[in-house]
Amino acid sequence: MSRIGKKPIEIPAGVTITLNGTEVTVKGPKGELTRNFHSDIKINVEENVINVVRPTDNKEHRALHGTTRSILANMIEGVSKGFERGLELIGVGYRASKSGNKLVLNVGYSHPVEMTPETGVEVEVPSNTKVIVKGIDKERVGALAANIRDVRPPEPYKGKGIRYEGEKVRRKEGKTAK
Repeated sequence: MSRIGKKPIEIPAGVTITLNGTEVTVKGPKGELTRNFHSDIKINVEENVINVVRPTDNKEHRALHGTTRSILANMIEGVSKGFERGLELIGVGYRASKSGNKLVLNVGYSHPVEMTPETGVEVEVPSNTKVIVKGIDKERVGALAANIRDVRPPEPYKGKGIRYEGEKVRRKEGKTAK
């Protein structure tokens, strides 16, 4: 049995869950998320607890069991608390700014890189070298943060680039002259 799949999910106050066949809608103080799940996996809502049950022990059902539970838990956490991902720009002259809804990155290219976040995800720039991505959908927040990081990933020699907050970059030793 999946350890993660067996864990019940507690529903916090202010969050409502609606089941419509395989479609689950979660409403909370921060917003609303809807998602379709596989028809074989059963989702049971009892008072303040959700249990995810699989019908058999075959490989596909075992894989879907824990995944379904994790996605549901993230949906509930997103509409109640929200998610955020921090990024740091490290390098001489590397900076970020916000122009309207767009994020503008100056990271050593001949032109500034503009990125527009999709609906439901917002970007904050508290300082020139910090970017915070916020939203209620964990997948979208993580995807936008990964796309921002991909503009200039950290390089191992000087450590310059865009990295996640707290990310450790393995440094390499440079060339040595004889």
